[in-house]
Amino acid sequence: MEDMHFITILGLGFLLGARHALDADHLVAVSTILCRYRDPRAPGLIGFCWGFGHTVVLLVVGCAVIVLKVTIPEPLALALEFAVGVMLVVLGASLAYTIWRERWHLHAHQHAGEVHLHLHSHGFESDHAHGHWIRYSLQPVLIGMVHGLAGSAALMLMLLSTVRTLWEGMAYILMFGLGSMLGMMVLGVLISLPLMLSASVGRRAHLAVQGLASIGSIGFGLAMMLTIGHEAHLF
Repeated sequence: MEDMHFITILGLGFLLGARHALDADHLVAVSTILCRYRDPRAPGLIGFCWGFGHTVVLLVVGCAVIVLKVTIPEPLALALEFAVGVMLVVLGASLAYTIWRERWHLHAHQHAGEVHLHLHSHGFESDHAHGHWIRYSLQPVLIGMVHGLAGSAALMLMLLSTVRTLWEGMAYILMFGLGSMLGMMVLGVLISLPLMLSASVGRRAHLAVQGLASIGSIGFGLAMMLTIGHEAHLF
């Protein structure tokens, strides 16, 4: 009976984690990040990094909640959800700025002893990602951590009502994190398909998809902020 209870907890954690990856705010955030890359390795890596940051935060918060037997206050839970909305707006605005800054810029060249300038784009060069992976690989980890904090309130209530020991709670969270990580990696690949298709069509199509992702992230973030603000009677 004890073994069956433990196996049930593990299975439930994995399935709920995979379902958790489908949350709209997760998809919007990861889609916005993926719009920065054309590398086919990006979806899997970004999904893994997001899931890693998400799981680390849930594990830390979950252990504290199980040991102390406390719940996350509703005002704090709403504040964390509001922070996700702010993050989505920032992500969308950042992508818009990247499109404006990096797609077209001036280059100086010298021919026959004369220096001249011309307008040039690196956006569709395959090696343009040089130097960016180290900087941008941290972004999905941090975003996963923010999502982990925002989603911790509901998960912790379930933990307190389901698990009986710290080890059961840790196992549940790890399986939840594994499910969400694998789910996001698969979804990242699916999300990247229209992005890569638009890139193969041409620069304008790709920029249009990126622009829609930017607008979508900003719009969804603002909608979250307004909804949560109204619920919390902020405005």
